[in-house]
Amino acid sequence: MNAATPSTSTLSFTLQAVRHAGDLLDACAVRAGAYGHHLPELQQAFALPDALDHRPGTCVLLCRDKASGAAIGTARIQASDHGPLLIEQSLRLPPLLAQHRRAEITRLSVSAGADPLAKLALMKASYLHCLARGVRHMVIGARKPALIRTYQRLGFSDVLGPDEMVSLAHAGNLPHRVLAFDVSAARATWQAQQHPLWMFMIDTHHPDIVLDDEPAEQLLAA
Repeated sequence: MNAATPSTSTLSFTLQAVRHAGDLLDACAVRAGAYGHHLPELQQAFALPDALDHRPGTCVLLCRDKASGAAIGTARIQASDHGPLLIEQSLRLPPLLAQHRRAEITRLSVSAGADPLAKLALMKASYLHCLARGVRHMVIGARKPALIRTYQRLGFSDVLGPDEMVSLAHAGNLPHRVLAFDVSAARATWQAQQHPLWMFMIDTHHPDIVLDDEPAEQLLAA
C-alpha cells in the first residue's frame, strides 16, 4: 500500500460476494432487467441462476442500495482454475493469456437509475478479487461502445485485431469485442501514468466494498 494513508470514502451502496440463494436470485433479477431492456430474448434466460453460478472458482458480486436494500448491480467472475473460461468456447486465446491463470468477467449489470459509481465499484472489486487469487489477466467481451470505452479507460486492450469482433456462444451468439487486462501490472501502470482512476481504484478505502469478510483494500497490502 502507499506510504501515505489512503482516504476513506463511503458509497451509497454495499458490495459483497453473494452468500446465499436469495442474494443470487437478486443478482439474476438485476441481470435480467439490464440485459432484457436491450435484448428481450435474454431476459428469461438471465432471470435464474445457471450452472456456472454454482461452479467452483466462480464469484458473483452484488451491490445493494443502502437506503432501500434493493439489488442495483452485479458481476460474475469465473477463474480458470477449474477449467476453460466460457469465452474459450468461442475463440482460442493467445498463448500469453492461455498459459496463465485468468478470469472472465461476465453478466456485468447495473439497474437503470442506480448510483453511477456502482459499475466502477464492481470493476474495483473484480480487480481486487483477481489480484488476491493470483489471476494474471481478466478477460471480457463487450458490445456497447460506451462499455468498451469504460474498459479501455481502465487499461483493457483488444485480444484480437483492433475493433475485431467475434460471436460469443454464451452471449446469444452476438458479436463482441474481446479485451484483456493485466492484473499483475495494473497498479504500477496506473501509478506511472498518473491514471485518473488511481484514486478510486487504489488510493481510496471503500469500507462498503467487502470481500472475503474483510475490507477489500486489505487485499492490496504488501
